[in-house]
Amino acid sequence: MSTESQYLYSQLPAIDRLLRDPAIEPRVEQHGQTLISDLLRQLQLQARETIKQHQRLPDWCADWPQALGAALAQRQRTALAPVFNLSGTVLHTNLGRALLAQPAIEAVTRSMGEPVTLEYDLDGAGRGHRDRAIADLLCQLTGAEDACIVNNNAAAVLLMLAAIAPGKQVVVSRGELVEIGGAFRIPDVMRQAGCQLVEVGTTNRTHLKDYRNAINDQTGLLMKVHTSNYSIQGFTAAVDEAELAQLGAEHGLPTATDLGSGSLIDMAQYGLPAEPMPQRLLAAGVDLVTFSGDKLLGGPQAGIIVGKKALIARLQQHPLKRALRVGKLTLAALEATLRLYQQPELLAQQLPTLRLLTRPQQAMQQAAEHLLQVLTPQFAGHFQLRAEPCWSQIGSGSLPVDRLPSYALTFTPQDGRGATLEALAERWRRLPQPVIGRINDGRLWLDLRCLEQEEALIEVLSA
Repeated sequence: MSTESQYLYSQLPAIDRLLRDPAIEPRVEQHGQTLISDLLRQLQLQARETIKQHQRLPDWCADWPQALGAALAQRQRTALAPVFNLSGTVLHTNLGRALLAQPAIEAVTRSMGEPVTLEYDLDGAGRGHRDRAIADLLCQLTGAEDACIVNNNAAAVLLMLAAIAPGKQVVVSRGELVEIGGAFRIPDVMRQAGCQLVEVGTTNRTHLKDYRNAINDQTGLLMKVHTSNYSIQGFTAAVDEAELAQLGAEHGLPTATDLGSGSLIDMAQYGLPAEPMPQRLLAAGVDLVTFSGDKLLGGPQAGIIVGKKALIARLQQHPLKRALRVGKLTLAALEATLRLYQQPELLAQQLPTLRLLTRPQQAMQQAAEHLLQVLTPQFAGHFQLRAEPCWSQIGSGSLPVDRLPSYALTFTPQDGRGATLEALAERWRRLPQPVIGRINDGRLWLDLRCLEQEEALIEVLSA
């Protein structure tokens, strides 16, 4: 070891000395000596490595308290970092899907800090069922006889198949054997549930006679799957739920529909693409309907099953139900969200998902023009900024083909290089509150459909 290196190493302060530094002592009181000591040791190791590699001290060695503060901030940065979702996808799977309404947030907060009647019956002072209150609410909204709640829609489908048709054949149209995010495939779920898949029809055309011809003494369930994540157009045919329900009744077989996104309201009344509603399917005679809580419903991640009381009872009694059940936070958020549907006139204002989906293009255009005026000077010489019309997506994994007219602020690099755009997008992802846009057609697009805090975005991009 050279004399110069020895000198540099000797300049590194001891941990004990640093812990007594007046600028560091408040950190110790606030966060504890164990965490602060650990971070200081890591800084020392970094400094030693810099001396070893470059024969110098790191620049931050001139201010250890500041370096400690930066390390502490990095260590405590949450894995679920809030972001600006300017991707153009409202129900973005990777960004947490639906935003909760304020009443749902407040309900979750209350349930976190106080004992709650999760499984306690106030009338009988005994043990109650954790789904009961939510199930009653779902029955009021959908007309179902009963309901069951699990942790997501995939779990709802798995539980339904395992409880209703174990060891039996489940008949599904070949055109409805969907795959959703994470390579979740209906045929794979059926195998895990102990069911045998029977495909009928073709990719583009399935008729009632196809279901009828597949029925035998091993059939346990007739099932439809709503193809919300893709679309088949042209020469097509599908079986109506009412027809399938009637066929099932004739043969004493239950029928089920997996809606996936599932909306409790008529989306068409808001000028949005129409989606099948569980209440209409139940009225048509379908025995069980499954759908998600965190997509079009606008609530927390949950899988909801509504339908006939006797069949729901079989789901509740199945061993899988305990493994798939939800906790108090989900139930609190879901109940508060469902109660918003009891006030349909106010839903478009109170439910963030519906508010964002129905946001007028003119409002987004005004936001784009405001941002253009404020941000252009900052990016002058490097990017050309423009306010441009665009199309938003309702969802990513589900409803990816439905588009909504929107407006965006676009960034075009003056050097014409894609690498410049990638560097800008990466820099924005590293901001204290990351900004998530999309790169397309040689531009970086900030779709403003989901932006409700313009000034906050300006502050972040201007920092």
